Amino acid sequence: MTDKKNRVFGSEDGIYTDFKEKMTYGDYLQLDTLLTSQKRLSDHHDEMLFIIIHQVSELWLKLIIHEIQAAITSIQQGNFQASFKMLARVSRTQSQIIQAWDVLSTLTPAEYMEFRESLGNASGFQSYQYRLVEFVLGYKTPYILKIYENDPQFHQTLEKAYHAPGLYDVAIQALADHGLSINTDILQRDFSKSYEKDTSVEQAWLTVYQNTNKYWELYQLAEKLVDIEDWFQQWRFRHMKTVERIIGFKTGTGGSSGVHYLKKVLEHYFFPELWAIRSKI
Repeated sequence: MTDKKNRVFGSEDGIYTDFKEKMTYGDYLQLDTLLTSQKRLSDHHDEMLFIIIHQVSELWLKLIIHEIQAAITSIQQGNFQASFKMLARVSRTQSQIIQAWDVLSTLTPAEYMEFRESLGNASGFQSYQYRLVEFVLGYKTPYILKIYENDPQFHQTLEKAYHAPGLYDVAIQALADHGLSINTDILQRDFSKSYEKDTSVEQAWLTVYQNTNKYWELYQLAEKLVDIEDWFQQWRFRHMKTVERIIGFKTGTGGSSGVHYLKKVLEHYFFPELWAIRSKI
């Protein structure tokens, strides 16, 4: 087997082996930093799983934010095709985060209790990037900003997103730009407030779905938004069930009501009219 392996690699004359003055794969990805960032606070074997799952999820969240913010800019510029590619990538990324819960669910209650106290008050509830995802999707919660007052950089980034139009806001503006009637109060609303369902927006989307040939790009945009919301709800559900499976109905380490809180957020919609019209088409 070794001889065969050597013959295979030996036939690859172009493979680089001298990296004294060249950048390696590890250099490019900064693996020395990435792979040494798993600092266990206990000696328990399963804490490594807990850390890595959450770190991987944060990396995926970073990509989701990157793509949604770019999609917002593309929609504002009328470049819908570019935004569709970005939003499709968001949906694929969401599927990866959902699957991460399947790995974390291999952690049993007894195993988690062995190192839970090491977390102190640290909690996913405090995830800066998760809140930023909510903000760029249009769900604004002012009390979240208080969590990051001790970190000026995070607070500034969140505050900027807090006052900026979210993905649904620019989608609604696109409806108006295509000649569909939208209440002026919606178009000129305070973007620091969470969006609330509006009859003019619902009627506009209904018109789009009833005239898909005429409003093809808006129809495509609507379905991309539904994809994202669908995956987001699945992520929330898997989060809730994984937490219930591991800690039951205990209070979260960050002070939230745990499963009770996660069940409540399942009822929230980012793009309510796109779901309401399905009963009317």
